[in-house]
This record gives sequence, C-alpha cells and structure tokens, in this order.
Amino acid sequence: MMKRVWRISEFQKCINTRNIITKPSLPLQFIRHVTQSPGIDDGKHTTLSDIVSLFSDKWSRNPAETILKKNLREKVSKLKDELLTQNEDPEKIEKVLEENGVALFRIYSDGSAVVELLFQLKSFPYLAMEVFSWRRKQLDYSAPMTVEEYAKGIAMAGRLKNIDLALELFKEASNKQLMATSLFNALMSAYTYNGLAMRCQSLFRDLKMESTCSPSIVTYNILISAFGRLMLVDHMEATLREVKDLNIPPTVNTYKGLIAGYITAWKWEEMEKTYRLMKAGPIKPDIDIHLLMLRGYAHSGKLERMEEIYDMVRDHVDQNEIPLIRTMICAYCRNSRVGRVEKVDELLRLIPEDEYRPWLNVILICLYAREDLLDQMENSIKEAFEHKAYVTTVGVMTCIISSYFRQNAVDKLADFVQRAECAGWKICRSLYHCKMVMYSSEKRLSEMERVLCEMERVNMRLSKKTFWILIKAYKKWGQRSKLEQVVGMMCKHGYGVPLDACNL
Repeated sequence: MMKRVWRISEFQKCINTRNIITKPSLPLQFIRHVTQSPGIDDGKHTTLSDIVSLFSDKWSRNPAETILKKNLREKVSKLKDELLTQNEDPEKIEKVLEENGVALFRIYSDGSAVVELLFQLKSFPYLAMEVFSWRRKQLDYSAPMTVEEYAKGIAMAGRLKNIDLALELFKEASNKQLMATSLFNALMSAYTYNGLAMRCQSLFRDLKMESTCSPSIVTYNILISAFGRLMLVDHMEATLREVKDLNIPPTVNTYKGLIAGYITAWKWEEMEKTYRLMKAGPIKPDIDIHLLMLRGYAHSGKLERMEEIYDMVRDHVDQNEIPLIRTMICAYCRNSRVGRVEKVDELLRLIPEDEYRPWLNVILICLYAREDLLDQMENSIKEAFEHKAYVTTVGVMTCIISSYFRQNAVDKLADFVQRAECAGWKICRSLYHCKMVMYSSEKRLSEMERVLCEMERVNMRLSKKTFWILIKAYKKWGQRSKLEQVVGMMCKHGYGVPLDACNL
C-alpha cells in the first residue's frame, strides 16, 4: 500500500476535529507518525517544533514546547552562574561570553537566549547591562538584534536611571525599522520608573499615531501606573475609561496600578471599591493585589481588615515582605487598640537583626513610652545608642521624659539625659526641668541644683519656668534663704515675683 503524504493543511484540519481535541494522548502519537513521513509541506523537512506550533492555540501547556523552554533556561542558567562569579569585571565578563555565550546565542538566533539571560540577571542590573552592551557589539558576525532584546535593554537602562541610554536604544531600534509596541512599552516603563510621567504620556501619544503598531493593555497599564505614582487620580481614571471604550480586556496589572495609585493618593474608599470589583468579577485578586491591600489597610488604620488580609497571605509575608511587616508595625503603633504591643512584638520577631531601621526604632521607643513599659523602652533606647542613631524631634524626647516621670524613675532619667547629650540627641529644656521636679519631690535638692550647672554646660539659659520650679521646691522644703536668692535672680532677669513667693 502506498504511504499517504500529509500536508500541513490536512494536518491542521485533522487536529481541529473533536476526536483529537478530546483525547490528549492521540496528538502526540500523531505527531510522531507525521514527523517520520516524507513529503510534508511539499517535500520540505518539518521538525517536531514546526508541528507542535500548530497546537499552540489548543493547549496552553504544550509538552514539547515546555521541554524546549526548560532546556533553554537550564543552558542560560549555567552561563548566568558563571557570569556572576566574575565580580562585574568587564574584561572577565567579555571573556566568558566569548567562550560560552557566542555558541549558545548562535543556536538561538531568534534572540531568545539573550532575552532569557537578561531576564535571569534582572536582580543584577549592572551585570545585565554589561551583557547587553557586549551583545550590541556582536552585530557584525552574529544574528541582528531583535525587538525583544532592545526592549529588555531599554527596561534595564531605565532601572539604572540612565534615561539617555534608554532613549538611544529606542532610536537605534527605530532606525532599524524594528518599531513595535513592546519598545514603546519598555521606554514608557523607563520613564515611569524615573518619575517622568509627562514624557511617558507624550510617548504614549506618539504610539497612538504610529501606523505599524498600537497601544496594548500593557501600554495602558504602564500609563495608569505612571499617573498613580504622581497621584493624578483623574488622569488614571480617564485612562481606565479609554480602555473600556476600546473594549480592551483589563488584566490583573490594570487593577494593580489602580489600587497602587489610590493608596498613594490616600483614596481609601476607591481602593476598597476596586478590590470589591475584582472579587466580584472574572479577574480575581492575586498575591500582589493582596499585598497592596494589606499596605493600604495598614496606612488607613483599618486594623481588622488589615489582619484579615494578613491571615490570607501570612506565609508569604512572613518569609518575603519585611518592609510590609514594618508597615504593619507602624499601623499598630499609631492605633490605641488594646493588645497592640503584643501584636507588635510578634511581628518584630519576624524581622532579622540585620534589617535594623532607625526610624522604626524611634517609633517603638514612643510606643513603649506611651504604654509605660519602661524596660522595653530602655531596651529600644539602648539599641538606638548602639546603632549610633539619634532623635532630632522634641516630641519624641517629651514622650520619653513623660514615661520616666510617670514611673518616678529619676535616676534612669538622669542616665538617659547624660547619654543623649553624648549621642547628639535633641536636647530640650524639658529634660532638665523634669529632672529638677523629680529631684525636688524626693528632697534631693543638691542634685536638683546641679541640674542648673548641666543646663549651663549645654548653653541652655534659665527660663521663668526654671525659677518657678526652684521656688516651689525651696518653699515646699522650707529653704527660706535659698528661696530669697531665687526671688532676687528672678527680679534681676525681669521675670517678676509671685506675691506669695517668700511666704513660708
């Protein structure tokens, strides 16, 4: 029997039948049969990948395609690991690429290997840019650069805050007739990352005038994000209306940009409304949306809802989101909720020691001070001294003083004042007045008087309140002669004298 010669058109017709779609095991058997048959596509040799491409619209997870991509990732990963050992030395990097990169990139002449390598080096932008720069020099004897390679290079230049280079790469690709939406998206992202929203919007208008390409939902998502960063809520919402008018289906990143913009602008109701729309619609919130909502609820002080979201993503947050944990701690510190200290201590245990932040340390000092937790407050103060952090505001110092006063811990206050002076913390008159009042209450008048010398040492003049503290102390403990001296000093400074000041 003569063996039948299959053509691509017949193969396409066959795979569209109900039988082959409903039996996933059949297509692979059929592929093996067809690839072994001569005469496919008018006698041209057809590879397995050529046949597999016909299934791309039928199965989202194609076994053969997955294997090819996996092999590519593994090969590129080996090259990446070798590049990471070169300590960003340009000469060593170039040598590795010459020895191991050229052959690999020639196998994948469509640029996919370069794009994959740049993707894997995303966390090392300087190294990635060295690789990209080397790739630009290989045009004479290697395959021409592709649109996606240029798009990656533009995005990396943006991350390195080199807008001039990003624009240069965009123009270079344009001169080679490589204009594509992805190039515009990459440059718009670079502008957005560097806070150049107006240039991003101008580039968007240029894209709309292009005849060869047009804005995609990714383009609109970038524009929404750019407006959101600048708290231009009206522009952000107008962009969303344009997406709807054009019947372009939104993506999860569309909502991500909206929610992030509302959080930046402190539009809490709009933030929640967008989140509810997602939950009710076909595009459900993902982990990134939940992290945004967690941040939003923390900033807005809605602790119950913050805790609900936290319960949903606790494992991820505890392992990967230290900044978000700090945000939650701040939310508890700003709230007067019962049990907030326990919540804060629980979250603090999740933060590694090398993740110390001075501003968070100060917030904790104030929290413990308001709760009159003297030991915890002093531990946080000690930690601040050890890290050479210092307080620059009177409000924080007053908060600390008040806690010592309520706990009647004058000796601890005295030690704190001495260390604060040496550490360069904000020095205010209240520090010394509080010591004087507390010494007076314990009839430690000589120590109270030494405080005046301390004030003189830091060039802090005596105020009317200083004299009043002395008068009350001497009057309380019957020190008439000293009382008269203070009255005289008050007259000398022109403060006036209370009528009953000398009446013991």
